[in-house]
Amino acid sequence: MNLHLKHIKVYHVLGIFSLVSILYYNFHDHIQFPVYYTWQPKMSFVGVNSTRFMIKTSSKTCFEDFYVNGWNSYWLMQDSLNGPSKSRVSEMMKRGAQMGMTVCRTWAFSDGDSPNALQVSPGVFNERVFKGLDYVIVEARRHRIRLILSLVNNLNAFGGKAQYVRWAKEAGINVSSSSDSFFSNAVIKKYYKDYVKAVVTRRNSLTGVKYSEEPAIFAWELINEPRCESSSSAPALENWITEMAAYVKSLDPKHLLTVGLEGFYGFKTTEKSTVNPGKWAASLGSDFIQNSAIENIDFASVHAYPHSWIPHSDLDGMVDYLSNWMDAHIKDGQEVLKKPVLFSEFGSPLRKKLEGPYDRDILLKQVYDKIYESAKKREAGAGVLIWQLLVEGMKQYRDEFSLVAREHPSTYNLIVQQSSRLKNISSQGNANRKFHHIGRCLA
Repeated sequence: MNLHLKHIKVYHVLGIFSLVSILYYNFHDHIQFPVYYTWQPKMSFVGVNSTRFMIKTSSKTCFEDFYVNGWNSYWLMQDSLNGPSKSRVSEMMKRGAQMGMTVCRTWAFSDGDSPNALQVSPGVFNERVFKGLDYVIVEARRHRIRLILSLVNNLNAFGGKAQYVRWAKEAGINVSSSSDSFFSNAVIKKYYKDYVKAVVTRRNSLTGVKYSEEPAIFAWELINEPRCESSSSAPALENWITEMAAYVKSLDPKHLLTVGLEGFYGFKTTEKSTVNPGKWAASLGSDFIQNSAIENIDFASVHAYPHSWIPHSDLDGMVDYLSNWMDAHIKDGQEVLKKPVLFSEFGSPLRKKLEGPYDRDILLKQVYDKIYESAKKREAGAGVLIWQLLVEGMKQYRDEFSLVAREHPSTYNLIVQQSSRLKNISSQGNANRKFHHIGRCLA
Protein backbone atom coordinates (compact mmCIF):
# COMPACT_ATOMS: atom_id res chain seq x y z
CA MET A 1 0.00 0.00 0.00
CA ASN A 2 1.46 3.35 -0.98
CA LEU A 3 1.83 6.30 1.36
CA HIS A 4 -1.01 8.20 -0.29
CA LEU A 5 -3.53 5.41 0.42
CA LYS A 6 -2.32 5.13 4.03
CA HIS A 7 -2.97 8.82 4.53
CA ILE A 8 -6.46 8.45 3.04
CA LYS A 9 -7.27 5.62 5.50
CA VAL A 10 -5.97 7.62 8.47
CA TYR A 11 -8.03 10.67 7.47
CA HIS A 12 -11.06 8.44 6.95
CA VAL A 13 -10.81 7.00 10.49
CA LEU A 14 -10.21 10.42 12.01
CA GLY A 15 -13.19 11.80 10.10
CA ILE A 16 -15.50 9.08 11.43
CA PHE A 17 -14.22 9.58 14.96
CA SER A 18 -14.76 13.35 14.70
CA LEU A 19 -18.28 12.89 13.36
CA VAL A 20 -19.23 10.49 16.18
CA SER A 21 -17.78 12.92 18.74
CA ILE A 22 -19.74 15.85 17.30
CA LEU A 23 -22.95 13.83 17.22
CA TYR A 24 -22.45 12.67 20.81
CA TYR A 25 -21.70 16.03 22.35
CA ASN A 26 -24.59 17.71 20.52
CA PHE A 27 -27.21 14.98 20.72
CA HIS A 28 -26.11 12.67 23.55
CA ASP A 29 -29.36 13.21 25.47
CA HIS A 30 -31.17 11.41 22.64
CA ILE A 31 -28.62 8.72 21.84
CA GLN A 32 -29.69 5.33 23.16
CA PHE A 33 -26.70 3.16 22.30
CA PRO A 34 -23.81 2.75 24.76
CA VAL A 35 -21.39 5.36 23.41
CA TYR A 36 -19.23 5.36 26.52
CA TYR A 37 -19.23 1.67 27.31
CA THR A 38 -16.12 0.52 25.47
CA TRP A 39 -14.13 3.48 26.83
CA GLN A 40 -14.79 2.70 30.50
CA PRO A 41 -11.84 1.44 32.59
CA LYS A 42 -12.15 -1.90 34.34
CA MET A 43 -12.91 -1.70 38.05
CA SER A 44 -13.55 -4.25 40.77
CA PHE A 45 -16.35 -4.30 43.31
CA VAL A 46 -15.40 -3.38 46.86
CA GLY A 47 -16.06 -5.94 49.58
CA VAL A 48 -15.49 -6.27 53.30
CA ASN A 49 -13.43 -8.63 55.40
CA SER A 50 -14.38 -8.06 59.01
CA THR A 51 -13.31 -4.45 59.77
CA ARG A 52 -11.61 -3.67 56.46
CA PHE A 53 -12.71 -2.78 52.96
CA MET A 54 -11.14 -5.01 50.35
CA ILE A 55 -10.71 -4.85 46.60
CA LYS A 56 -9.65 -7.47 44.12
CA THR A 57 -6.26 -7.05 42.55
CA SER A 58 -5.51 -7.66 38.90
CA SER A 59 -4.56 -11.26 39.70
CA LYS A 60 -8.23 -11.98 40.49
CA THR A 61 -7.21 -14.34 43.30
CA CYS A 62 -5.76 -11.77 45.68
CA PHE A 63 -7.09 -8.66 47.29
CA GLU A 64 -5.72 -5.58 48.95
CA ASP A 65 -6.99 -3.37 51.73
CA PHE A 66 -8.92 -0.35 50.52
CA TYR A 67 -8.72 2.70 52.78
CA VAL A 68 -10.84 5.65 51.76
CA ASN A 69 -9.90 9.27 51.32
CA GLY A 70 -12.82 10.93 49.62
CA TRP A 71 -15.33 13.73 49.56
CA ASN A 72 -18.97 14.76 49.34
CA SER A 73 -20.48 16.61 46.37
CA TYR A 74 -24.21 16.20 46.82
CA TRP A 75 -25.01 18.34 43.76
CA LEU A 76 -23.65 16.09 41.00
CA MET A 77 -26.96 14.80 39.63
CA GLN A 78 -28.48 18.28 39.60
CA ASP A 79 -25.54 19.73 37.69
CA SER A 80 -25.63 16.94 35.10
CA LEU A 81 -28.90 18.13 33.59
CA ASN A 82 -27.58 20.57 31.01
CA GLY A 83 -24.47 21.18 28.95
CA PRO A 84 -22.85 24.15 30.74
CA SER A 85 -23.07 22.66 34.22
CA LYS A 86 -22.13 19.13 33.12
CA SER A 87 -18.57 20.29 32.71
CA ARG A 88 -18.46 21.00 36.46
CA VAL A 89 -19.29 17.36 37.20
CA SER A 90 -16.46 16.16 34.98
CA GLU A 91 -14.09 18.72 36.47
CA MET A 92 -14.98 17.71 40.04
CA MET A 93 -14.25 14.06 39.28
CA LYS A 94 -11.00 15.01 37.60
CA ARG A 95 -9.84 17.12 40.53
CA GLY A 96 -10.81 14.47 43.06
CA ALA A 97 -8.75 11.91 41.17
CA GLN A 98 -5.83 14.34 40.89
CA MET A 99 -5.84 14.67 44.68
CA GLY A 100 -5.69 10.89 44.98
CA MET A 101 -9.21 10.58 46.35
CA THR A 102 -11.13 7.44 45.48
CA VAL A 103 -14.71 7.76 46.77
CA CYS A 104 -17.38 10.46 46.36
CA ARG A 105 -20.71 10.51 48.17
CA THR A 106 -23.65 12.14 46.42
CA TRP A 107 -27.44 12.27 46.31
CA ALA A 108 -29.33 9.77 44.17
CA PHE A 109 -32.62 11.38 45.20
CA SER A 110 -34.70 14.46 44.50
CA ASP A 111 -38.36 14.06 45.36
CA GLY A 112 -41.25 16.41 44.65
CA ASP A 113 -42.79 18.48 41.89
CA SER A 114 -39.85 20.72 41.05
CA PRO A 115 -38.66 20.75 37.40
CA ASN A 116 -35.43 18.95 38.35
CA ALA A 117 -36.92 16.35 40.68
CA LEU A 118 -36.00 12.75 39.92
CA GLN A 119 -39.18 11.29 41.46
CA VAL A 120 -42.08 13.62 40.72
CA SER A 121 -44.67 11.42 42.43
CA PRO A 122 -44.55 7.89 43.88
CA GLY A 123 -43.09 5.63 41.21
CA VAL A 124 -43.11 8.35 38.54
CA PHE A 125 -39.69 9.49 37.36
CA ASN A 126 -38.21 12.27 35.26
CA GLU A 127 -36.10 10.47 32.67
CA ARG A 128 -34.10 13.62 31.97
CA VAL A 129 -32.92 13.66 35.60
CA PHE A 130 -32.28 9.92 35.59
CA LYS A 131 -29.99 10.46 32.61
CA GLY A 132 -28.18 13.05 34.71
CA LEU A 133 -27.46 10.35 37.29
CA ASP A 134 -26.34 8.06 34.46
CA TYR A 135 -23.84 10.71 33.47
CA VAL A 136 -22.52 11.08 37.02
CA ILE A 137 -21.80 7.35 37.17
CA VAL A 138 -20.10 7.37 33.78
CA GLU A 139 -17.86 10.28 34.72
CA ALA A 140 -17.01 8.71 38.06
CA ARG A 141 -15.90 5.50 36.39
CA ARG A 142 -13.99 7.39 33.72
CA HIS A 143 -11.88 8.93 36.50
CA ARG A 144 -11.78 5.71 38.60
CA ILE A 145 -13.87 7.25 41.34
CA ARG A 146 -16.35 5.12 43.27
CA LEU A 147 -19.69 6.53 44.40
CA ILE A 148 -21.74 6.21 47.56
CA LEU A 149 -25.30 6.86 46.41
CA SER A 150 -27.76 8.01 49.07
CA LEU A 151 -31.39 7.05 48.40
CA VAL A 152 -33.48 9.50 50.43
CA ASN A 153 -33.03 12.51 52.69
CA ASN A 154 -34.12 12.68 56.30
CA LEU A 155 -34.11 16.46 55.90
CA ASN A 156 -36.60 18.44 53.81
CA ALA A 157 -34.03 19.46 51.19
CA PHE A 158 -34.75 17.74 47.86
CA GLY A 159 -38.06 16.43 49.23
CA GLY A 160 -36.93 14.03 51.90
CA LYS A 161 -39.06 11.76 54.02
CA ALA A 162 -41.57 14.59 54.59
CA GLN A 163 -42.40 14.52 50.87
CA TYR A 164 -43.25 10.82 51.11
CA VAL A 165 -45.63 11.59 53.99
CA ARG A 166 -47.29 14.36 51.95
CA TRP A 167 -47.75 12.00 49.02
CA ALA A 168 -49.49 9.50 51.27
CA LYS A 169 -51.81 12.18 52.66
CA GLU A 170 -52.64 13.41 49.15
CA ALA A 171 -53.55 9.82 48.26
CA GLY A 172 -56.07 9.75 51.12
CA ILE A 173 -54.01 7.49 53.36
CA ASN A 174 -54.73 7.85 57.07
CA VAL A 175 -51.25 8.80 58.17
CA SER A 176 -49.86 10.83 61.05
CA SER A 177 -48.60 14.30 60.26
CA SER A 178 -45.27 13.38 61.89
CA SER A 179 -42.52 12.56 59.43
CA ASP A 180 -41.80 9.53 61.63
CA SER A 181 -44.64 7.90 59.65
CA PHE A 182 -42.04 7.42 56.95
CA PHE A 183 -40.54 4.61 59.04
CA SER A 184 -43.77 2.84 60.00
CA ASN A 185 -46.56 3.37 57.48
CA ALA A 186 -46.95 0.43 55.09
CA VAL A 187 -47.95 2.57 52.09
CA ILE A 188 -45.01 4.93 52.53
CA LYS A 189 -42.61 2.01 52.91
CA LYS A 190 -43.98 0.66 49.63
CA TYR A 191 -43.30 4.06 48.00
CA TYR A 192 -39.70 3.88 49.17
CA LYS A 193 -39.23 0.29 48.02
CA ASP A 194 -40.59 1.14 44.57
CA TYR A 195 -38.16 4.02 44.37
CA VAL A 196 -35.22 1.88 45.46
CA LYS A 197 -36.11 -0.79 42.91
CA ALA A 198 -36.27 1.78 40.10
CA VAL A 199 -32.81 3.12 40.99
CA VAL A 200 -30.97 -0.09 41.83
CA THR A 201 -32.25 -2.00 38.80
CA ARG A 202 -31.90 0.86 36.30
CA ARG A 203 -29.88 0.28 33.15
CA ASN A 204 -27.56 3.21 32.42
CA SER A 205 -28.69 4.91 29.20
CA LEU A 206 -25.08 5.77 28.28
CA THR A 207 -23.40 2.44 28.94
CA GLY A 208 -26.10 -0.22 28.98
CA VAL A 209 -24.83 -1.39 32.38
CA LYS A 210 -27.33 -1.94 35.18
CA TYR A 211 -26.60 0.03 38.32
CA SER A 212 -26.60 -3.27 40.22
CA GLU A 213 -23.72 -4.41 37.98
CA GLU A 214 -21.75 -1.14 38.04
CA PRO A 215 -18.41 -1.39 39.89
CA ALA A 216 -18.08 2.40 40.03
CA ILE A 217 -20.80 2.31 42.69
CA PHE A 218 -19.06 1.77 46.03
CA ALA A 219 -22.20 1.41 48.13
CA TRP A 220 -25.84 2.30 48.60
CA GLU A 221 -26.90 4.43 51.56
CA LEU A 222 -30.43 3.90 52.84
CA ILE A 223 -31.04 7.44 54.12
CA ASN A 224 -29.01 10.54 54.81
CA GLU A 225 -28.84 11.24 58.57
CA PRO A 226 -31.93 9.38 59.85
CA ARG A 227 -33.56 11.06 62.84
CA CYS A 228 -36.92 10.70 64.52
CA GLU A 229 -39.15 13.52 65.74
CA SER A 230 -39.91 11.43 68.82
CA SER A 231 -37.58 9.05 70.62
CA SER A 232 -40.53 6.65 70.88
CA SER A 233 -40.09 6.05 67.12
CA ALA A 234 -36.67 4.46 67.65
CA PRO A 235 -38.00 0.86 67.32
CA ALA A 236 -39.76 1.83 64.07
CA LEU A 237 -36.51 3.23 62.68
CA GLU A 238 -34.60 0.09 63.61
CA ASN A 239 -37.27 -2.13 62.04
CA TRP A 240 -37.26 0.06 58.93
CA ILE A 241 -33.49 -0.30 58.55
CA THR A 242 -33.76 -4.08 58.95
CA GLU A 243 -36.54 -4.35 56.37
CA MET A 244 -35.03 -1.99 53.80
CA ALA A 245 -31.51 -3.39 54.11
CA ALA A 246 -32.83 -6.86 53.34
CA TYR A 247 -34.83 -5.48 50.41
CA VAL A 248 -31.86 -3.66 48.85
CA LYS A 249 -29.72 -6.79 49.19
CA SER A 250 -32.44 -8.87 47.51
CA LEU A 251 -32.18 -6.57 44.50
CA ASP A 252 -28.42 -6.08 44.55
CA PRO A 253 -26.21 -8.50 46.50
CA LYS A 254 -23.01 -7.24 44.88
CA HIS A 255 -22.77 -3.77 46.37
CA LEU A 256 -22.07 -2.75 49.92
CA LEU A 257 -24.79 -1.12 52.00
CA THR A 258 -24.74 1.36 54.87
CA VAL A 259 -27.43 3.21 56.82
CA GLY A 260 -26.27 6.83 56.62
CA LEU A 261 -26.08 7.42 60.39
CA GLU A 262 -24.53 10.42 62.07
CA GLY A 263 -23.17 8.13 64.77
CA PHE A 264 -25.17 9.22 67.81
CA TYR A 265 -25.57 6.72 70.64
CA GLY A 266 -29.17 6.16 71.74
CA PHE A 267 -30.90 5.30 74.95
CA LYS A 268 -30.07 1.61 74.52
CA THR A 269 -26.39 2.40 74.90
CA THR A 270 -26.52 4.77 77.86
CA GLU A 271 -22.95 3.92 78.82
CA LYS A 272 -21.90 5.83 75.69
CA SER A 273 -23.89 8.96 76.50
CA THR A 274 -20.78 10.97 77.37
CA VAL A 275 -19.48 10.45 73.83
CA ASN A 276 -22.47 12.24 72.30
CA PRO A 277 -22.16 15.99 71.70
CA GLY A 278 -25.06 16.61 74.09
CA LYS A 279 -28.09 15.02 75.76
CA TRP A 280 -30.17 15.96 72.73
CA ALA A 281 -28.35 13.43 70.54
CA ALA A 282 -29.75 10.36 72.34
CA SER A 283 -33.33 11.55 71.81
CA LEU A 284 -33.21 11.42 68.00
CA GLY A 285 -34.17 7.76 67.68
CA SER A 286 -31.00 6.48 66.05
CA ASP A 287 -28.40 4.34 67.78
CA PHE A 288 -24.98 3.82 66.25
CA ILE A 289 -24.42 0.33 67.63
CA GLN A 290 -27.97 -1.07 67.36
CA ASN A 291 -28.57 0.26 63.85
CA SER A 292 -25.13 -0.57 62.46
CA ALA A 293 -25.23 -4.13 63.82
CA ILE A 294 -28.15 -5.09 61.56
CA GLU A 295 -27.17 -8.09 59.46
CA ASN A 296 -27.35 -6.66 55.95
CA ILE A 297 -25.50 -3.46 56.85
CA ASP A 298 -21.93 -3.94 55.62
CA PHE A 299 -20.25 -0.94 57.21
CA ALA A 300 -21.01 1.76 59.75
CA SER A 301 -21.22 5.45 58.88
CA VAL A 302 -20.44 8.39 61.16
CA HIS A 303 -20.60 12.16 60.68
CA ALA A 304 -18.65 14.80 62.56
CA TYR A 305 -19.49 18.52 62.80
CA PRO A 306 -17.92 19.85 66.00
CA HIS A 307 -18.68 23.51 65.16
CA SER A 308 -22.38 22.73 64.74
CA TRP A 309 -22.76 20.18 67.51
CA ILE A 310 -20.79 21.95 70.27
CA PRO A 311 -20.96 25.57 69.04
CA HIS A 312 -20.03 27.17 72.35
CA SER A 313 -16.80 25.22 72.71
CA ASP A 314 -13.41 26.70 71.92
CA LEU A 315 -11.04 25.08 69.45
CA ASP A 316 -9.27 23.02 72.12
CA GLY A 317 -12.61 21.66 73.29
CA MET A 318 -13.54 20.73 69.73
CA VAL A 319 -10.22 18.93 69.28
CA ASP A 320 -10.83 16.92 72.46
CA TYR A 321 -14.42 16.15 71.49
CA LEU A 322 -13.46 15.04 67.99
CA SER A 323 -10.70 12.82 69.33
CA ASN A 324 -13.07 11.04 71.74
CA TRP A 325 -15.81 10.82 69.09
CA MET A 326 -13.53 9.08 66.59
CA ASP A 327 -11.84 6.81 69.14
CA ALA A 328 -15.18 5.56 70.46
CA HIS A 329 -16.59 4.73 67.03
CA ILE A 330 -13.44 3.09 65.73
CA LYS A 331 -13.23 0.99 68.89
CA ASP A 332 -16.89 -0.03 68.59
CA GLY A 333 -16.37 -0.93 64.95
CA GLN A 334 -13.38 -3.05 65.88
CA GLU A 335 -14.61 -4.75 69.04
CA VAL A 336 -18.42 -4.69 68.96
CA LEU A 337 -19.67 -4.40 65.38
CA LYS A 338 -16.65 -6.01 63.71
CA LYS A 339 -17.35 -3.86 60.65
CA PRO A 340 -15.51 -1.00 58.91
CA VAL A 341 -16.34 2.49 60.14
CA LEU A 342 -16.43 5.22 57.49
CA PHE A 343 -16.60 8.85 58.61
CA SER A 344 -18.76 9.74 55.64
CA GLU A 345 -19.12 13.44 56.49
CA PHE A 346 -16.61 15.66 58.23
CA GLY A 347 -17.22 19.38 58.07
CA SER A 348 -15.56 22.42 59.55
CA PRO A 349 -15.70 26.11 58.55
CA LEU A 350 -12.57 27.94 57.52
CA ARG A 351 -12.07 30.26 60.55
CA LYS A 352 -8.60 31.50 61.24
CA LYS A 353 -7.05 33.22 64.21
CA LEU A 354 -4.78 36.21 63.77
CA GLU A 355 -1.86 33.82 63.93
CA GLY A 356 -1.65 30.13 63.28
CA PRO A 357 -3.38 27.65 60.95
CA TYR A 358 -7.03 27.46 60.00
CA ASP A 359 -9.39 25.76 62.47
CA ARG A 360 -10.42 23.48 59.63
CA ASP A 361 -6.88 22.31 58.98
CA ILE A 362 -6.28 21.57 62.65
CA LEU A 363 -9.42 19.46 62.90
CA LEU A 364 -9.03 17.85 59.47
CA LYS A 365 -5.46 16.81 60.27
CA GLN A 366 -6.67 15.22 63.48
CA VAL A 367 -9.35 13.26 61.61
CA TYR A 368 -6.88 12.15 58.96
CA ASP A 369 -4.29 11.14 61.55
CA LYS A 370 -6.84 9.04 63.45
CA ILE A 371 -7.73 7.15 60.28
CA TYR A 372 -4.10 6.73 59.32
CA GLU A 373 -3.18 5.32 62.73
CA SER A 374 -6.15 2.94 62.61
CA ALA A 375 -5.23 1.84 59.09
CA LYS A 376 -1.64 1.14 60.10
CA LYS A 377 -2.96 -1.24 62.75
CA ARG A 378 -5.50 -2.73 60.31
CA GLU A 379 -8.34 -1.65 62.57
CA ALA A 380 -11.85 -0.43 61.82
CA GLY A 381 -11.19 3.21 60.91
CA ALA A 382 -11.75 2.85 57.18
CA GLY A 383 -11.69 6.40 55.86
CA VAL A 384 -13.06 9.95 55.76
CA LEU A 385 -15.16 11.92 53.28
CA ILE A 386 -14.77 15.69 53.62
CA TRP A 387 -17.89 17.87 53.35
CA GLN A 388 -18.02 19.27 50.74
CA LEU A 389 -16.00 20.01 47.61
CA LEU A 390 -17.02 22.37 44.81
CA VAL A 391 -15.47 23.82 41.70
CA GLU A 392 -15.52 27.49 40.80
CA GLY A 393 -18.80 29.24 40.02
CA MET A 394 -21.10 27.26 42.32
CA LYS A 395 -22.40 29.82 44.81
CA GLN A 396 -25.84 28.19 44.85
CA TYR A 397 -24.39 25.09 46.51
CA ARG A 398 -22.11 26.79 49.01
CA ASP A 399 -22.50 26.34 52.75
CA GLU A 400 -20.22 27.22 55.64
CA PHE A 401 -18.28 23.97 55.26
CA SER A 402 -17.81 23.92 51.47
CA LEU A 403 -14.61 24.74 49.66
CA VAL A 404 -12.88 24.78 46.30
CA ALA A 405 -9.82 22.83 47.36
CA ARG A 406 -7.31 24.51 45.07
CA GLU A 407 -8.19 27.90 46.58
CA HIS A 408 -6.95 26.70 49.99
CA PRO A 409 -3.43 25.29 49.55
CA SER A 410 -3.00 24.15 53.16
CA THR A 411 -6.21 22.10 53.06
CA TYR A 412 -5.41 20.86 49.56
CA ASN A 413 -2.03 19.60 50.75
CA LEU A 414 -3.59 17.78 53.69
CA ILE A 415 -5.97 15.98 51.33
CA VAL A 416 -3.19 14.96 48.94
CA GLN A 417 -0.93 13.77 51.75
CA GLN A 418 -3.72 11.65 53.23
CA SER A 419 -4.44 10.09 49.85
CA SER A 420 -0.78 9.20 49.42
CA ARG A 421 -0.24 7.58 52.79
CA LEU A 422 -3.50 5.61 52.67
CA LYS A 423 -2.59 4.36 49.21
CA ASN A 424 0.75 3.16 50.55
CA ILE A 425 -0.93 1.29 53.39
CA SER A 426 -3.52 -0.24 51.04
CA SER A 427 -0.84 -1.55 48.71
CA GLN A 428 0.86 -3.25 51.65
CA GLY A 429 -2.29 -5.22 52.43
CA ASN A 430 -2.09 -7.75 49.61
CA ALA A 431 -3.00 -11.24 50.68
CA ASN A 432 -3.83 -14.54 49.07
CA ARG A 433 -7.48 -14.92 50.00
CA LYS A 434 -10.67 -15.60 48.13
CA PHE A 435 -13.03 -12.76 47.41
CA HIS A 436 -16.68 -13.68 47.77
CA HIS A 437 -18.80 -12.63 44.80
CA ILE A 438 -21.62 -11.11 46.83
CA GLY A 439 -19.48 -8.33 48.19
CA ARG A 440 -17.78 -9.94 51.18
CA CYS A 441 -14.26 -11.13 51.45
CA LEU A 442 -13.63 -14.41 53.19
CA ALA A 443 -10.42 -15.16 55.08
